[in-house]
Amino acid sequence: MRSQPTCPRCAGPVHAPSESSGGWRCGLHGEVDPLRPAYSPSREGLSGVLRGAAVPVWLPWPLPPGWLVTGFAAAGDERSGSRGCVVALTGPNPVGGQGEMLIIAEELGVGLGARFAGLDGPDPGRDFAAGPVDASVQFGHHDVPLWHVEAPNRAAFAGEVMASWLWVVLWPDTAGMLLVEPLALRDLRDGGQVPDLPYGVMSPHLPG
Repeated sequence: MRSQPTCPRCAGPVHAPSESSGGWRCGLHGEVDPLRPAYSPSREGLSGVLRGAAVPVWLPWPLPPGWLVTGFAAAGDERSGSRGCVVALTGPNPVGGQGEMLIIAEELGVGLGARFAGLDGPDPGRDFAAGPVDASVQFGHHDVPLWHVEAPNRAAFAGEVMASWLWVVLWPDTAGMLLVEPLALRDLRDGGQVPDLPYGVMSPHLPG
């Protein structure tokens, strides 16, 4: 049986819209964009997350050496489209062992990035971007600054691009070394850019 949607902020159950409620609701966080069960790491999964995506579907391209795409997720419904999108990846940690990465794009207030970073959320926090830039990614011919966000037992970075939050969350925290050099990102909504992706086993960090 396919899993049910959950709250993008706390992973709790959500109630579908009704005559008295115009949207999906979490008992703790009120009206939310439901986080649907993860899409498989496959061409079909990619097609699923792209369908109705209202925010970028980010992918580092070329992928870091040895890294694989390990699933996709999205928050939203048929009416609003996906207001948050996640791409999961797995590969060698630069300092040894295996690393896991989630790249998240979301509209303000959705709460996906904060959830995966282990924060109360929904956004990076009051003191976000108060200090110097800690890392960056590249999109097109532009550098996008990222700031480190304090997160438990993982490395988390956040910035803003194309009017949406961009989060990069990595396990373990040492995998944050991947951002010593800027990652070049592609928005997979722009067709024809990445014909064949290498896929691995579904990420344990994705819902359902």
